[in-house]
Amino acid sequence: MAFEPTDYLPYDFANRRHIGPSPEEMAEMLKVLGAESLDALIDETVPKAIRQKAPLDFGKAKSERELLHHMRRVAGKNKVLVSLIGQGYHGTVTPPAIQRNIFENPAWYTAYTPYQPEISQGRLEALLNFQTMVSDLTGLEIANASLLDEATACAEAMTTAQRVAKSKQKAFFVDRDCHPQNIALVQTRAAPLGIEVIVGNPDKMDASQVFGALFQYPGTYGHVRDFTDHIAALHEHGAIGIVSADPLALTLLKEPGAMDADIAVGSTQRFGVPLGYGGPYAAYMACRDAYKRAMPGRIVGVSIDSHGNRAYRLSLQTREQHIRREKATSNVCTAQALLAVMASMYAVFHGPKGLKAIAQRIHRKTVRLAKGLEAAGFQVDPKAFFDTITVDVGPLQAAVLKSAVDEGINLRRVGETRVGISLDECTRPQNIESVWRAFGITEHDDDFTPEYRVPENMHRTSDYLTHPVFHMNRAETEMMRYMRRLADRDLALDRAMIPLGSCTMKLNSAAEMMPVSWREFSRMHPFVPKDQAEGYHELIDDLSAKLCDITGYDAISMQPNSGAQGEYAGLLSIAAYHRANGDHDRNVCLIPNNAHGTNPASAQMVGWKVVPVKCDARGDIDLEDFREKAGKYSETLAGCMITYPSTHGVFEETVIEVCKITHEHGGQVYIDGANMNAMVGLSRPGDLGGDVSHLNLHKTFCIPHGGGGPGMGPIGVKKHLIPHLPGHPHTGGDEGPVSAAPFGSPSLLPISWAYILMMGGEGLTQATRVAILNANYIAKRLEGAYDVLYKGENGRVAHECILDTRPFAEGAHVTVDDIAKRLIDCGFHAPTMSWPVAGTLMVEPTESETKAELDRFCDAMLAIRDEIRDIEEGRIDAENNPLKNAPHTMEDLVKDWDRPYSREQGCFPPGAFRVDKYWPSVNRVDNVYGDRNLVCTCPPMEDYAEAAE
Repeated sequence: MAFEPTDYLPYDFANRRHIGPSPEEMAEMLKVLGAESLDALIDETVPKAIRQKAPLDFGKAKSERELLHHMRRVAGKNKVLVSLIGQGYHGTVTPPAIQRNIFENPAWYTAYTPYQPEISQGRLEALLNFQTMVSDLTGLEIANASLLDEATACAEAMTTAQRVAKSKQKAFFVDRDCHPQNIALVQTRAAPLGIEVIVGNPDKMDASQVFGALFQYPGTYGHVRDFTDHIAALHEHGAIGIVSADPLALTLLKEPGAMDADIAVGSTQRFGVPLGYGGPYAAYMACRDAYKRAMPGRIVGVSIDSHGNRAYRLSLQTREQHIRREKATSNVCTAQALLAVMASMYAVFHGPKGLKAIAQRIHRKTVRLAKGLEAAGFQVDPKAFFDTITVDVGPLQAAVLKSAVDEGINLRRVGETRVGISLDECTRPQNIESVWRAFGITEHDDDFTPEYRVPENMHRTSDYLTHPVFHMNRAETEMMRYMRRLADRDLALDRAMIPLGSCTMKLNSAAEMMPVSWREFSRMHPFVPKDQAEGYHELIDDLSAKLCDITGYDAISMQPNSGAQGEYAGLLSIAAYHRANGDHDRNVCLIPNNAHGTNPASAQMVGWKVVPVKCDARGDIDLEDFREKAGKYSETLAGCMITYPSTHGVFEETVIEVCKITHEHGGQVYIDGANMNAMVGLSRPGDLGGDVSHLNLHKTFCIPHGGGGPGMGPIGVKKHLIPHLPGHPHTGGDEGPVSAAPFGSPSLLPISWAYILMMGGEGLTQATRVAILNANYIAKRLEGAYDVLYKGENGRVAHECILDTRPFAEGAHVTVDDIAKRLIDCGFHAPTMSWPVAGTLMVEPTESETKAELDRFCDAMLAIRDEIRDIEEGRIDAENNPLKNAPHTMEDLVKDWDRPYSREQGCFPPGAFRVDKYWPSVNRVDNVYGDRNLVCTCPPMEDYAEAAE
C-alpha cells in the first residue's frame, strides 16, 4: 500500500507553507460559516462587479529547492567588486553573532511595531541603546528610534526646522558638499511646500535669508569643516543649524553638538548593516531637548509599570500621523527598527574604544593611500579628511575608472576630471595597492608610520558611549546571551499569532529570507555600474512585471521604502501629471473617513488641502457626500485617496462609481494598497479605476516587519503617470527622488520575488481566499459575544473585522486596553486597538494561521467576554480583577497572592499554553508617567531605583 499512487501534489506542499488551514479544516470552518464552499464564500464577500476577469498565471510554482537554485543563478549575475564609491554608503563587517542572532533570527525580524510595550521590552531596550548611541555621538540631548534613510532624514530635518525656527523666511540653505541624493530629496520635499532651496558654499550663505541650513560632515568629497561659525550666524537670525554627520567619523571628529547644531541626522549603515544595493538602513535624527515634540518618527522612553518597575515604551509621537491626520508633523510610520537594533548591537559589540579603533584604522589607511598618490605626483584633495579623498586625473578619468574595475575596485566619478575614493573598515592593504595600480603606480614607499590629517581643533574631546551597556563583556558568549535575553522579552510571530487589522502579519518563510544574506545581494553598493547588477535588475524587472499583473497597472516604481513613502510618491506623480497638463491649481484631495490613517498626512506633505468625506451607517463611503464635494471642488480637485477594501474591512460596491466621479471632475484616484492581502488574484485596483496604488511588500508580499521596519512601498501607476514616477540623481528621470537609493531598499526584494515564485498565480489567489475565510471564521465564532461593526451586503467581512468593545466600558468599566493586556496573559499580541474606530479591536488573522491557532484566539476572546460578564453581574470586583491587573508576570505568580481570583485564572487563562507559557517581563506600563518624566536615553542605574520608589 505504501507504493499506491496519491493525488497529493508538490503544489499542495508549496502552497501550504503559507496557507495555514488544511483542506479538511477549511471544510469544518465553512460548515461553521454556513457556506457551501470556499467559492461560495468568496462570491458572498467580494462583489462580482469588481472581480478580475482572468486568473493569475505565472506558470508552475517553484518548490523550495527549485526556488533557491533559481535565486542562486540570478544572484550569480551580480558582480561583487570592492566598492570605494562612498557617497554615504560603505563596506562594513557584520559581526557573525549579530548576523545570526538578530538579522537572521525570526524572534527579531517577525515582530511588530512595539505599540504593546509589555511584550516588546527586548527590542525597546535595543532601540533605547540606539537612541543613546546617537545622542552620545552627536552630542545632542535627544534622538529618535530611526528614520528611513539619510536623505529622508535630511528632508524631515528641514521641515522640522521650519516648524521650530523663529525665522519666518521661506528659504532653506543646503551645503553644496552634501551627498547628491540628499540635496535632491530635500528639493523634492521642499517644492510642494513652497520652500526655496538654496544650494551653495556655506561661506557665502546669507543666514538672514533662510530659516535653516543643512551641512554635510564630512562632505561628500571628503572635506572636514567646522560649522560652528556658520551655525552661530544662523542663530543670530533665529534660524536652525542641521548637520548630516557620519556617526563613525564622530568617534574622532568634533561632534555637531559641540558646533552648537540644533539637529543632527545621518545613516548608521556602516555600523554593521550590509550595503544591499541601497538599503534598508537605519537613519537617525537627534536634536536639542527643546525641539523633541516637533521631531518626527518614534521615540523610545523610560517609564515604570504598575508595580513601579522600570519599563520601556514609545513616547510622544506614537502613531501621531494616524491621530492628527493632515495636521501631523510627518507621514512617517515606518522606522527601521531591525536595522537600528543591528547598529546598536554593533556599538555594544565594539564599545567606544572599538569604534574609535575602527575609525582610526580607516583614517590611517586613507592617509597611506593619499601619500602614495601624492608621491606619484597626483593632486589629492582635501587636505583635511576622514575617509574620503578626490584625485585630479585630468583627461585620464575614464581610463583610471576602467583600470580600477579591472582591479576589482569601483571608484567614484567626480565631475569631468576627478576621481573619488572612500575607504571603509573592509579595506585591506591589497585594496590600496589595487587603487595605486589603477592610477599607474607600480612602485610605492611602504611607510606605515601612523599619520593623521585632521586639524587639532577638529579632534573630538568629549566622552561618548559611557553607559554600562556599551562596556559589557564583549565575549561572544555574553553577547549571544544578551541578545537572547532581549528576544525572550518580546512576542513575535515565531511564538504566536499577531492578529493586527492595521498590518498584515503573515508568514515570512525561511526559504524566502535566506537569499537576503547572500553576498551577491548584500554586498552591492547602490551606485555600481548597471552591468555589475544584472541579477538585481532581472529580479526587479520580473517582480515589477508580476506586480503589474497582480494590480492591473502598467509600471512599478520600487523606490519608495515604506508604505507612507509610497503614498507620498504616488501623490507627487499625480501632482506632476496635473502640472504637465497646465492644471497648476489642482490641490484638493478628497479622503473618506474610512481611508488609511496616513493618507491625510501624505496629502498635506504634497501641499494639498484635505477635504474629508463622510461614511454612512454601514461604514461605506457616503456616495452623495462624495459626489457633492467632488462637484464643489471640480476646478481644483487633484484627486481622492481611498483604501480598498476599506479600513472597516468591507468590499464596498460603490468603488467604481467613486473612481468615475473623481475622473469626471478632472481628479486622479489613489487607491491605498494597505489591504491588498484581500485582493490578490480576486480584484485589481487598476481595473477599478485607480490611477496609482502603493503596495506594502512588508504586508501582502512577505517582507517581515522587523519590529517596526524595514518596509517597502512601491507604487504601481497607469500609463499616463509613468513619465512622472520618481527619478534619482544616479539613474536620471524628470522627477525628484523620494528615497536615498534608486530602488529604495532592494535587498528586501528577493523575499517578495521568492514568495510569488513559490506560490504561483493559483497559490497567491488561494492565499487571498483563505485570508477572507479565516477572518469570517473569527467573526462567526465570536458572534454574540462581540458585535462586528461593519459587514458587507451578505453579512460577510473581508480579510479583517472590527469588534466593538465600547459597550463594556459602561457596564463593567472595561476598556479596550484592558482586553488587549489580558490577551497578553493568553499568549497573544492584541489586535489593532481603537483604529479606525476608537474603543474597538480590528482583527486580521491572515491566511498563514492554522485553525488551531484561530480557535485558540477565539477561545481566549470568549473567556475574556465571560470575565467581563462576571464583572457586569457582580461576581467579581470591578477594579480588582484579571482584566484590570493584566498582564500578569511570573513575579505575580510567585509572590504573595491577595487577589479575589486564583493564580491559575490570572496567569493561565484559556488560550495560554501550560508548558510554553509566554511571560511578559513587566506589568502594565504607565504611559502618563512616561510622558511626564521623559527619558529617552539609557539612564544611570540609580535612576531606575529612584523611579521605583
